[in-house]
Amino acid sequence: MEAQTLEAYRARALETSYWPAFVDVPMREITLGDALREAAEQVPDRLALVEGTREKGRSWTYAELHDLSHRVARSLLARFHPGERVAFWGHSVPEWLPTLYGCAIAGITLVTVNPAYKRREMEYVLSKSRAAGVFTTPSFRGFDMMQAIAESRPGLPDLREVIAIADFPVFAEDGDAAISLPTVHPRDPAVIMFTSGTTGAQKGVVFHHTGVSNMTNFTQRRGGLKEGGVFVNPMPMFHIGSLGHAGIGSVMLRATHVLMPEWDAENYMAQVERHRGTFSLLVPTMIEQLLAHPARRRFDLSSLRNLTSGASVVEARLIRATRDALGATISNIYGQTEMQGSVTGTHPDDSDEDLAGTIGQPLPHMEVRIADPATDETVALGVEGEIQTRGYQNMIGYFDMPEETARTIMPDGWLRSGDLGSMDRRGFLKITGRIKDMIIRGGENIYPREIEMLLAEEDSIAAVAVVGVPDPQWGEQVGAVLHPRTPGEFPDAATLFARCRTELAHYKAPRLWFTVDSLPYTETGKLQKFRLVEAIRDGRLTPYART
Repeated sequence: MEAQTLEAYRARALETSYWPAFVDVPMREITLGDALREAAEQVPDRLALVEGTREKGRSWTYAELHDLSHRVARSLLARFHPGERVAFWGHSVPEWLPTLYGCAIAGITLVTVNPAYKRREMEYVLSKSRAAGVFTTPSFRGFDMMQAIAESRPGLPDLREVIAIADFPVFAEDGDAAISLPTVHPRDPAVIMFTSGTTGAQKGVVFHHTGVSNMTNFTQRRGGLKEGGVFVNPMPMFHIGSLGHAGIGSVMLRATHVLMPEWDAENYMAQVERHRGTFSLLVPTMIEQLLAHPARRRFDLSSLRNLTSGASVVEARLIRATRDALGATISNIYGQTEMQGSVTGTHPDDSDEDLAGTIGQPLPHMEVRIADPATDETVALGVEGEIQTRGYQNMIGYFDMPEETARTIMPDGWLRSGDLGSMDRRGFLKITGRIKDMIIRGGENIYPREIEMLLAEEDSIAAVAVVGVPDPQWGEQVGAVLHPRTPGEFPDAATLFARCRTELAHYKAPRLWFTVDSLPYTETGKLQKFRLVEAIRDGRLTPYART
């Protein structure tokens, strides 16, 4: 964004809590395949993707990634039809990227699956998306993924192909070079990522090419990634913060994407030093670990210039410490899967007050407002309400869930976020709470209903409420409030915890366990979780067990 345009952007003065779309910067109608092709034409020999392992990993130039993605597209078309869905269930391996772009070129929608999912969760995602194929690794953290798929296949009639990621080189050569590639349009579905709402039922959010490509372009530019920079990425690839911000954002800015297999503070520093990393997306707990690491001064981190953080607003103390220790800025971003990623962000040179206390100004080409949750009318400046968005970034919808889509996107195009916030005269937003019943633990979004449904299957439990308990390290910790079927009984927390760890992703298992004689309900039968949280905060309700 040119300096004069940026100045006009930042100097806006609003009269109500409504930000009109800023359109004085270009937005492109482009497919992911075309974005990769353009990058390969412009910087064919620049490194596009690097495997960020402790030992020197594999790497691909833009020309090589483009060629590999086209070969993957033809192999996909030998097995699947344009418009079908193919899932990827694996940890952060480089094969995510040629699969993403291969699907995009083939007109196939990629479904991302959290590698921490157990059979129950994986089966739901593959069934709900009607995935025709799945790429997977043999295991993750000791869980046999191949066996889980084999056991699930009788209940997955749409699943025709299971492709081992270990066989990816063979798969990539298995297509017909003469096969015709389909015409893909910028507003066609590109990716499905699963999220959850207040009911806890997981929903597949459908992205289109234009939405995710422009979002990543605007977000990374806002945060400070320069053309040709080096994005060191330790985030999990099933998530928009990694697949989108790093995997697509790097291509949009012709940057080098260094993909780490997982977060490891020492390996992160080694990758920044080895590849002269300039930019990263890190959650606050990662930044804290980085600054406190005893080996930090052994690494040359002088190339690191800009960080973005999207899990929670970063404290002023951490912003100053990062600037002092690393010479790097931190920019807060805000968004949702339903918005195809970020819709706001702070500028790296914003004041410390804005950096630490806000989620910044909206990104270009998006309308944002604060609305009264009851009337959907725009509220006055500084008044709390629901954050709502309208524009090209809004999802196509929830896959095969028209009623849920209609509840989230209103007929006039406004998307309900479920988040409470306020807006000032300059358009800077603050998050003040959540309408949706969600727990954020260490940057992971956790939806209580899923855990409640599992615990409710236990004979010893009459009713259960899962709540977020404030925690200084994780932001929130998962707490389970149990109403035992037998009065005065304390269900075995270790057994319940073990079941949750077996059937759900590890971070969803409750760590704090409480019992009550009855759960608080309204006269109309609605559970009042806020009363439980208040009781925990006040010390009136204390855990009988910690796991």
